[in-house]
Amino acid sequence: MKSYSTLNVRREGAVLNARLNRIDVRNAFNDELIGEGIELFDTLARDPDGIRAVVLGGEGSVFCAGADLNWMAKMVAYGRDENIADSSKLAKLFAAINECPLPVIGRIQGAAIGGGVGLVAVCDVAIATADAKFGLAEVKLGILPAVISPYVIAKIGATHARALFLTGERFDSARALQIGLVHEVVAGEEALDAAVARVTGELMSSGPDAVRECKRLIDFVSSCEAADAVPYTIEAIAERRVSDEGQAGMTAFLEKRKAPWVTG
Repeated sequence: MKSYSTLNVRREGAVLNARLNRIDVRNAFNDELIGEGIELFDTLARDPDGIRAVVLGGEGSVFCAGADLNWMAKMVAYGRDENIADSSKLAKLFAAINECPLPVIGRIQGAAIGGGVGLVAVCDVAIATADAKFGLAEVKLGILPAVISPYVIAKIGATHARALFLTGERFDSARALQIGLVHEVVAGEEALDAAVARVTGELMSSGPDAVRECKRLIDFVSSCEAADAVPYTIEAIAERRVSDEGQAGMTAFLEKRKAPWVTG
């Protein structure tokens, strides 16, 4: 796996750990981080090379503090066209993570602010420490959480978005869990690592193709009417039952043995 300047990428078997690595600025976004993030997730989409899950985290004490101040300072001088080009790159990053065919697990500690909340929202499973803080503080600067809004609203719903987008207030992990932004809250970073390991372990016992197809299934069914979803679901299950992986998995279950993709 390629080395990056703003990401610490480490492979452990079939799991890829990717951590934002700009500790001096609390892992805030800048052009380089956005570009490297797009490159990494585009690579995973094209050629996963045996990787079956991605753990997205942040080095140091903070997951992601949002936008880098120096990056924001450039935006002040940008015209409309430059802002559109800049926002398009950021949108591409969130889309690349959201559409990654591999499951993405968020390891959230310290704080996730602004775009950091967007990163949490595009994770398939998000686990946070109890002391983590969250905030969609863009309105405090007179701007909007626009680029991340499709993913955040899909995760927490319009009613919670109204409360949090408009006030820009900080909120804790308990509220993040309540509104569905994160899926689990644990006591500290040791427990966080254990929870992430548990989730990746569950993924390693699941059919890798089936996991990827589940992501496609959720995306399709959640974006269309039931009348359109039903034919798709019938076709999807039929295809999986006759697939090599489906045949192997069901046969292993009936014969009371491990599926071929389960290791250890």
